[in-house]
Amino acid sequence: MASRTLLLVGTRKGAFILESDAERRRWAARGPLCEGWPIHDISVDATTGALLAGGGSPWYGAAVWRSDDLGDTWTHSSEGLTYGDDGPKIPTVWNVAAAHGAIYAGVEPAGLFRSEDGGATFQHVVGLRNHPSRPSWQPGNGGLILHTITAHPTDRERMWVGISAVGTFETRNGGETWSTRNAGVRAGFMPDPYPEYGQCVHKLYVAAGEPETLYQQNHCGVYRSDDGGIAWTEITAGLPSEFGFPAVGHPRDADTMWVIPMNAADRGRFMPDGAAAVWRTSDRGASWSRLAAGLPQSDAYLTVLREAMAVDRHDAVGVYFGTTSGELWGSVDEGRSWSQLAAHLPAIWSVEAHVVDA
Repeated sequence: MASRTLLLVGTRKGAFILESDAERRRWAARGPLCEGWPIHDISVDATTGALLAGGGSPWYGAAVWRSDDLGDTWTHSSEGLTYGDDGPKIPTVWNVAAAHGAIYAGVEPAGLFRSEDGGATFQHVVGLRNHPSRPSWQPGNGGLILHTITAHPTDRERMWVGISAVGTFETRNGGETWSTRNAGVRAGFMPDPYPEYGQCVHKLYVAAGEPETLYQQNHCGVYRSDDGGIAWTEITAGLPSEFGFPAVGHPRDADTMWVIPMNAADRGRFMPDGAAAVWRTSDRGASWSRLAAGLPQSDAYLTVLREAMAVDRHDAVGVYFGTTSGELWGSVDEGRSWSQLAAHLPAIWSVEAHVVDA
């Protein structure tokens, strides 16, 4: 069956869409979209096919954008994205995700909002900010942000979120109450390196076909949980650095993930030694392989942010990442070889892959 492959790219100066066929050799770009608003994240509602973009304007504040025609036209709404007259202002949406008929938005300062009407209006999921730890939450370098929303694939009552620099939380009752899920995750910058909360989770996802298996890239290492986040095992050994932002999983193989390590947080936050590489495990983190064919191996001081890496669902999985210097790279053989798909874009904040069957 013929298909279209879309790369949905969020940047500092709007959204861009690159399109190809199933071969993924030649790409055509369009944009900037979303009226040039800064876009932190773009995702796809698998049920409706709608494209959802989250961001914020310096003049108009936070909003969620929606397109029902693969990015040709967009609408947006800020309705309900507020903590009220007595609460802090919300400058931007950092993450947007559709799950079980609802649309969720993670915002700054950290909080979660839900829409039951396709993104026209939002309601604050107050249970998260009512957690007893809330008065002690501290921002990471990028701010106090809820940047990751990961829904359980079958249980509509369960969801995990990641907050910098607070950690991972899970709800099992639709957002009414939340529990910390950080046991075994290091916070090397804290007096107690294993606190209940205070970890700086960078990215979190649920493994394909195994809803109790979670992976995360943290400020202090890479981790796997086999029990829904109750306990974590560190799997950093074999990587050149414990620090990095993105982490993505194979769409069908729970054992396989890709990460992009970077220099330590206080040493520039770029790929180690200025040599670009993606690292893959095919055995749940027991070992890692460096994948660099086609990537620049000198003077490549590239930074890849937490949402700026994605995989598609083709038989030979495509892997993609974008840099803060506006380069978009892709592999159509699961990372074994790479080519540059675009350059000179604005700073890339997010990348999502979407395959549309003809």
